Amino acid sequence: MSRLLLLLVLLIPANVFAADADLALNTVWVLVAAALVFFMQTGFALLESGMARSKNAVNVVMKNYMDLCLGSLIFWAVGFGLMFGVNESGFFGTTHLFPQFDSEWPYTFLLFQMLFAATATTIASGAMAERTRYMGYLVGAMVITGVIYPVFGSWAWGGFFGGKGWLAEMGFIDFAGSTVVHAVGAWCALAGILVVGPRLGRFDPVTGKARLIPGHNLNNVALGGFILWLGWFGFNAGSLLQGDASLGKIALNTHLAACAGAASIFLCQALSGRPVLLTLTVNGSLGGLVAITAGCATMSPGYAIVTGAVAGAIVLLGTVMLEMLQLDDAVGAIPVHGFAGVWGTLAAGLFLQPNPFDLHQLGVQAVGSIAAFLWTFPLAFIMYWLLEKSIGLRATHLQQQRGLDFSEHAENGYPEFDSLHLHKPIVR
Repeated sequence: MSRLLLLLVLLIPANVFAADADLALNTVWVLVAAALVFFMQTGFALLESGMARSKNAVNVVMKNYMDLCLGSLIFWAVGFGLMFGVNESGFFGTTHLFPQFDSEWPYTFLLFQMLFAATATTIASGAMAERTRYMGYLVGAMVITGVIYPVFGSWAWGGFFGGKGWLAEMGFIDFAGSTVVHAVGAWCALAGILVVGPRLGRFDPVTGKARLIPGHNLNNVALGGFILWLGWFGFNAGSLLQGDASLGKIALNTHLAACAGAASIFLCQALSGRPVLLTLTVNGSLGGLVAITAGCATMSPGYAIVTGAVAGAIVLLGTVMLEMLQLDDAVGAIPVHGFAGVWGTLAAGLFLQPNPFDLHQLGVQAVGSIAAFLWTFPLAFIMYWLLEKSIGLRATHLQQQRGLDFSEHAENGYPEFDSLHLHKPIVR
C-alpha cells in the first residue's frame, strides 16, 4: 500500500507542489504583515492619546478603537468592492460587495486591505482630537472607509478582479500608499479641522499667536512612534503580497527613511535654535516612513535616505505653516501624512530605478497627488459640514473644559488625579 501511495505522489507534477508551497508561503507572510498593520492601531492610539491632555485620553483611544471596528465592517460590505471589484470604467469597482470568494487567496488580500483602510481613516482622529464629538466622528469615519478612501484607491490600485484604475493606466506609482492611504487620510483631517475649528485657547484671540497645549504623556508618544515604525515593516513589505528576496530591500529602505526623517528634523530644530522636541522628532521619523511608502520597492537605499531626510524638514515646515494659518492639528497628522505623503509620491517618480529623474513619470506622480486632493478634500469638507449641521461635530465650550472623557463616555482615564472628584467623600 505504501509503495502505491509513493508511486501516485511521484506521478503528480512537481509544479503542483511548488505552486501550493508558494501560495502557503505568500499567505503566511501577508497574514504576518496584516498583524503588524493591525498593531499600528496601537501605535496610533498611544501617540495620539499621549499628545492629548489627560482629560481626553479615553476619548482618543475610543475613536481609534471603534473606527477600526466599524470601518472594517463597512469596508467588507462596500469599500472592498468599490476599490477592488471589476473596474471597467477606471473609476470604481462594481462587483464583490459583501464579498464571498471561490478561492482562498482573496480572503487574505481582503484582510490586508481592510487594515490599510483603517489606517487611512484613523489619521483624522488625532488631528481633530480634544474638541470633536464622538458620534459625529464615527459617522465621518465610516463614510471615509466606505466611500472616500476606496474610490480613490480604485483609481490607483483597483481592478483586482478585472479592469484597471485610470491612474494605474497612466503608470502612477504608489507601492504601499503614500498618497492612497496617507495623503487621503490627511486631506480628510484637513477638512475636519477646518470645520470643527481649533481647541479652546489654542490661538491668542488678539495676536493670533499659537499657544502650546502640551500632551499629557510623552512616553506614550515615543512608544507609539516605535510601534508604528515596527508596523510599517508589515505595511510596506507586506504590500509585495508575496514572500521573496526583495522583501529585504523594501524593509531596509523603510528603516533608513525613518532614521533620516528623525535626523533631519533634529538638525533643523538644533540649527535654527529651536528646542529639540520629542514630539517633533517622532513626527519626523513618521514623516520619513510616510514618504518612503510610495517608492520603497523602486528606489535605492541612498535615495531612500534622501526621501526621508527631505520629509523630516517638510514635517517641521508644515507644522510651522499650520500654526501661522491658525489651523489646529493636535498631533501633526497633516504635515506627517499629507505634506510628507505628497513629497514621497513625487520622490517615487523622481528616484525610480532604473530610470531616475524622468520628467514624464514625475508629471504622472503630480497628477495622482492633485487628483487625491481634489477628490478627497471637497468631499470630506462637505461631509463634516453636514455632520456639524445635523448631529453635531464640535464639542461645546463646557464639554471641552471638562474633557471629552467625561462628557462623551462618563469615564476617566486617570481618576485618581481628577480634581473634580478628588476631594469628594466616598459613598458606600
